[in-house]
Amino acid sequence: MEKILEVKNVEKYYGNNGNVVKAIDDMSFEVLKGEFVGIMGPSGSGKTTLLNTISTIDEVSAGHILIEGNDLTQVDQKKIAKFRRENLGFVFQDFNLLDTLTIHENIALALTINRHKKSEIDNRVKQIAVELGIEDILKKYPYEVSGGQKQRCACARALITNPKLILADEPTGALDSRSAQMLIEMISQLNKALGATILMVTHDSFTASYCDRILFINDGRIFTELIKGDNNRKQFFNQILDVVALLGGDLRDVR
Repeated sequence: MEKILEVKNVEKYYGNNGNVVKAIDDMSFEVLKGEFVGIMGPSGSGKTTLLNTISTIDEVSAGHILIEGNDLTQVDQKKIAKFRRENLGFVFQDFNLLDTLTIHENIALALTINRHKKSEIDNRVKQIAVELGIEDILKKYPYEVSGGQKQRCACARALITNPKLILADEPTGALDSRSAQMLIEMISQLNKALGATILMVTHDSFTASYCDRILFINDGRIFTELIKGDNNRKQFFNQILDVVALLGGDLRDVR
């Protein structure tokens, strides 16, 4: 199966003058096309740093990160923003919507920046809004809709460019339990129906149980890996809880 993401011997250091912190320590893994992969680990384990390096927000100290064979560590910094817009989609915990733009305009932003035709933009926004059940709020502003609707808008914005890889950073973290469950079920459906490749950082074992595979990291290294395989979601959830307990149980492991 096609490899979308390859992380090869990546290291990331912070600090200088003898006070160096190794945030990522020789980490390697792959994500295949259409996979829904979760990343879990205690606070300070390197989850956010890893996501930042994959998203090109931060640079690696050593190693290589490839998306469909394109080595991000070799991309010219003047072209990195364009590469990010065309290849990556982002879903953040705090939505990162612009209050001065309507829901429609927020979803369309990347297409607008890339100078797509207005008719094409309108058609694609309408299509993805219908998929996510937010077609009736497109003319509203973010402050006029619920948290769950904002996060659906954020998902639509991430999907609108048909990115190679969607990076989700605690997408359910700012939502109540009901909204969080609705969102993760929707993300899971999009993964299956559209073949979207998703890499998601989460503290929540319930949210993680929707993934195909979980990478647990600790102290900047991969601690272990869980694959759902033929297990149902409840069985996978219990396996996740067992690993969380081994890591000290300091993740948000109960819903």
